[in-house]
Amino acid sequence: MIVEFEVRHAVHPQDYATYTNRRLRENFHVGGLFVADKLKLVYTQIDRFIVGGAMPVSGEVALETIDPLKAPFFLDRRELGVINVGGPGRVTVDGEAYPLGYKDALYVGAGNREVTFSSDDVDKPARFYLNSACAHKACPTRKLSLEDAVKVELGAMETSNHRVINKLMVNQVVETCQLQMGMTELKPGSVWNTMPAHTHSRRMETYFYFEVPADQAVCHYMGPREETRHIWMANEQAVISPTWSIHSGAGTSNYTFIWGMAGENMDYDDMDKIFPADLARGETA
Repeated sequence: MIVEFEVRHAVHPQDYATYTNRRLRENFHVGGLFVADKLKLVYTQIDRFIVGGAMPVSGEVALETIDPLKAPFFLDRRELGVINVGGPGRVTVDGEAYPLGYKDALYVGAGNREVTFSSDDVDKPARFYLNSACAHKACPTRKLSLEDAVKVELGAMETSNHRVINKLMVNQVVETCQLQMGMTELKPGSVWNTMPAHTHSRRMETYFYFEVPADQAVCHYMGPREETRHIWMANEQAVISPTWSIHSGAGTSNYTFIWGMAGENMDYDDMDKIFPADLARGETA
């Protein structure tokens, strides 16, 4: 088994304003997370958040520590969120196995030493999407399904944003240190997510787009209100959003995305909304 990781540095919004599309992708776009029998990780200095993927095929994939953590094991001072977007599989945490089906989730608290991922069917391997944040306390490990989530239905067909937000790892459902995760499912015929757009200065966020048809794409928008840019996203790709950036998107088809957040704020609704008319005014707003 091989662990592959890269480190991304934080970006100042004034520097971001000079970026080409290539630089945008180099700093914020995350692809290639699912490779057979590998653990793929991107460690961003934005809130020291880690985005990753594990796709066990021929055997188990272990959650091994990486050099930037300077820790004896991965969860020494971290917590972990796992959501399966592939075939059925299992996550084993210090000897206890948790079976995860499609869209099932697992929260793993700090201090757990050994975490491994495995698939039930090599022809339909599990695809474990991972988010990890620093943790100053240990919280109990818990399996979650969409039935456990706090569900919020928003938008409308008339505004092309009819969607269901499934709040999975939030404080109304499970105790975590700072990590929050959930899943937003867009209804057929709707394409816009997170509109009106918003920022939240006390936490960063990542989006992972999936259930995007092979011949379709999602255009993800980011940046301060007066300096927005876009990144085209394919299926099973993620994007990192700094605290100063909006995070919104529109697809050429409906899709689903996983959101993960970390920071000092655990209030999901604490955000500064930016309405479409404000975006349209740009620098003159």
